[in-house]
Amino acid sequence: MEMEKVCVRGHAAFFPLLSILLVKLSLLAHGQATAPLTPAMFIFGDSLIDNGNNNYIPTMARANYFPYGIDFGLPTGRFCNGLTVVDYGAHHLGLPLIPPFLSPLSKGTKILRGLNYASAAAGILDETGQHYGARTSFNGQISQFAITTSQQLPPLFGTPGELTNYLAKSVFLINIGSNDYINNYLLPRRYISSHVYSGEAYADLLINNLSNQLSKLYRLGARKMVLVGIGPLGCIPSQLSMVSSNNGCVDRVNNLVTLFNSRLIQLTSTLNASLPGSFFVYQNIYNIFSNMVRDPSKYGFTVPNSACCGNGRYGGDLTCLPLEQPCKNRDQYVFWDSFHPTQAVNAMIAESCYAKSGTECYPISIYQLAQL
Repeated sequence: MEMEKVCVRGHAAFFPLLSILLVKLSLLAHGQATAPLTPAMFIFGDSLIDNGNNNYIPTMARANYFPYGIDFGLPTGRFCNGLTVVDYGAHHLGLPLIPPFLSPLSKGTKILRGLNYASAAAGILDETGQHYGARTSFNGQISQFAITTSQQLPPLFGTPGELTNYLAKSVFLINIGSNDYINNYLLPRRYISSHVYSGEAYADLLINNLSNQLSKLYRLGARKMVLVGIGPLGCIPSQLSMVSSNNGCVDRVNNLVTLFNSRLIQLTSTLNASLPGSFFVYQNIYNIFSNMVRDPSKYGFTVPNSACCGNGRYGGDLTCLPLEQPCKNRDQYVFWDSFHPTQAVNAMIAESCYAKSGTECYPISIYQLAQL
């Protein structure tokens, strides 16, 4: 949801970057397993996992220029210095990088390992993030997936039964809800939600909408679904920059997030019991992210609260802008920009749930879910 700073480089520097990119793509394409643990991964969410969809729509929420992607090799539309959680997650499952739905190259057999529908500034509510311009809300992403199941995938399968089985064995990752707070409820001058709903009532509103949306995905063939909780938004640079004094994270904001996450855990159990043949997993990113911020040295970080690329207090007043030089020691920062974590953090979050030994998922890891 934020913009980046551009690193000015000569043409000679492009070729090393291209080499790095090709090696990275090769490694990820082969994955860690000899064969994928799941046929495909379908990804829904916001800028935390958008890998380029917003490049193709008229929006201010873009990350298609340097220094975004500086450690990837080139800017792709990822709101990070390198790879996202789902990029690392795909690697753990033996899958290649999942292509964005809106890319003109995402056609034919190239989509058989899955598609990414995530859109920066998107939310559970259609109105969320509207001040950024165009974005594809979760409802819109589900509509795009309906196009995939009705038009794109059927020609690639011999029978409807084969397609149904393929979808049932695939993993569906849903990471949505952060923007419904930071780009809706916590902007009282732009949105009326905080004037109308208490924190409890707003969390109920979001969960009720989300429950209906997940039921739509189920009717479209999704069976194995991962519901990603919201991280500690009160600890991100953009929120820290808004408070007059810093005594750590902004408790009021984190308390709102906790209301949502507690309901999301309950929804996981409810849907597992009510939708036949489904298996929902809750991914808890709140705990590991909070621990990184409060005890950064344990995870190898030295800067837990300021953006590597940003402006103003904590780098949270203005987002990462073009022609701006990011920090050099990026792996020591928890935050890349005013909203998003660094590649180093993303790798650890993925390890905590996608890996065989992942412990931050309930009731089983995504690695185990993929093999069901």
